[in-house]
Amino acid sequence: MRRVFEKLVLGVILMAATMEGAMAETFNLTLTRVIEAPAEAVWRALTEAEAIKQWWGPRGFTAPVVETDMRVGGATLVCMTAPGFPVMCNSWTYTALVPNERMAFDNGWVDESGKVIDPTSLGLPSDIPAVVPHVLELKTLPDGKTELSWSEFGYASAETVALSRMGLESVLDKLVASLR
Repeated sequence: MRRVFEKLVLGVILMAATMEGAMAETFNLTLTRVIEAPAEAVWRALTEAEAIKQWWGPRGFTAPVVETDMRVGGATLVCMTAPGFPVMCNSWTYTALVPNERMAFDNGWVDESGKVIDPTSLGLPSDIPAVVPHVLELKTLPDGKTELSWSEFGYASAETVALSRMGLESVLDKLVASLR
């Protein structure tokens, strides 16, 4: 009887550890683009309000509001909209900035005044995190082009990553086009 009890307890412990690991699992996304522009030009496109307005949001969306505060601890407010869609805003709160090389920010969902909101209030998936850490890295290539690596971390499901990937693919296409 004792051996059966020990096996049962061990089984419960292993099941709890497996469930904890599964619950803690997150999904990340990294997309890379080679841009026919020097790192300085790409950095300006990523950091200057008027430039961000040219590329932020998937195809068909515009970015009518972009306000930047480019310093660690500062934030950029970006809002996008399209016909038939509500205005959707994000706040990028910077955690690291190395000009022409790297930026890290926490992307959160906010209203047009910058007040934090629940992303599900915008019709987004229930498993999307309220804050998604981002890291953007620029690498100067020998031919003068720039490799941009854009990473997003902490999604709760592969499905949510797939949705983010579709939007980010379009955003990066617009970014590349804005630098031609």
